[in-house]
Amino acid sequence: MTKIFILMMLSFSGISAMAQSLDQINQLMADKKFTEAKLAIDKHLADPKNGAKSDGWYFKGRIYNALSYEKATPAAEVFTYKLAAYEAFKKNQELDKNDLRLKVEQYKSYLDLYLGLYDLGASFYNNKDYKNAFNSFKQALEVKDFILNKNYTFTELKFNALDTSLVLNTAVAAAQDKNDEMAVTYYRKLTDAGVTDKSFMEVYEYLADYYSKKADAANMQAILDKAKVIYPQNEYWTDLEMETVRKGGDKVALFAKYDEMITKNPSNFLLPYNYAIDLFNNIYARDAKPTDADAAKEKLTSVLKVAIPNDKGIDATVLMSKHLYNMSSDLSIAANLTKGTKPDDVKKKADLLSKTNKKMDEFLTYGIQVSKYYDAQTTLKPVQKGTYQELLSNMSEVYNYKKDAKKAAETDKRKAAL
Repeated sequence: MTKIFILMMLSFSGISAMAQSLDQINQLMADKKFTEAKLAIDKHLADPKNGAKSDGWYFKGRIYNALSYEKATPAAEVFTYKLAAYEAFKKNQELDKNDLRLKVEQYKSYLDLYLGLYDLGASFYNNKDYKNAFNSFKQALEVKDFILNKNYTFTELKFNALDTSLVLNTAVAAAQDKNDEMAVTYYRKLTDAGVTDKSFMEVYEYLADYYSKKADAANMQAILDKAKVIYPQNEYWTDLEMETVRKGGDKVALFAKYDEMITKNPSNFLLPYNYAIDLFNNIYARDAKPTDADAAKEKLTSVLKVAIPNDKGIDATVLMSKHLYNMSSDLSIAANLTKGTKPDDVKKKADLLSKTNKKMDEFLTYGIQVSKYYDAQTTLKPVQKGTYQELLSNMSEVYNYKKDAKKAAETDKRKAAL
């Protein structure tokens, strides 16, 4: 932004001569003795007769604004000076019905205050002083609105009713200051206006998350309804909806919501993957098993088959391999526990052994895919290495079960190499 700093006094033809004290103050300003000029103008306005006249307030605005630019002025006082200057200029206009002084300068003092407050907010923000950054940005917005309401125009800068950058800066500063209420207030100015640029997606995310944590279902849904139209590819919206249902603790409602959302978002990866994780934990990671365990396992298999094609990594395939290994183990245990010699028992055992081998074959199909993926990586993170070691152990066990000693040995060797 181009700074517009009005420092030198303007000539006012047709204006009657000022009082001697204002002449002296004018000279102090011309000599750039702003500290002395401040003391003089404060003393001048302390007299009720002078305070009732407009000229002194204009001088105060100019002097205080000038002091805000002095290098010797502490940063904490800069905002105070600018705010006092703003109020002084407004007081000048209130008392001067002809609005002469500010009209002659084409209201550039207000433009200068806007730019100065904007820059001040940025400076505070860069120094991590978020509270003062928020106050400065907020005041810049107030000055901007004042300018628009007065219909003042400038060749240097055109103002818009919604200054999206400044509103965003104000909201971000409030959020960084942990002032959630103010952050929401200013973020809502953007979403209520229906901003659609990609850079504002996080604004909708912030608000949706805020209302979710506040259990404000109405406001959260209103934000989500807008966000899903503007940013349909963002999976966060559906994830947040699912998390809201999850907090209710009703597994039946949660799984029904998953089915509904997957139907609406067939290419979404996180929905079926997270669904698979919930199903997996519901089947294997708790003492109370599902009423119909077999149906639950088949459902998990079908959900993972939906997730895998959209997985840019290998996570869904890893989960499938764990699931199929568990299924084959359960079947193997069930077969071993079938000891009877009656025809029905013999048939049952044979069926279980057949299913065990089938599930083991399916497990190996997915396990080999995971193995190839990990082998292709330059390096493995610790968690990936642990997952790979577990997989190789399971594969070795299955090869031994199938009496394939060669592949079991090869698998053990690869595991040792990790």
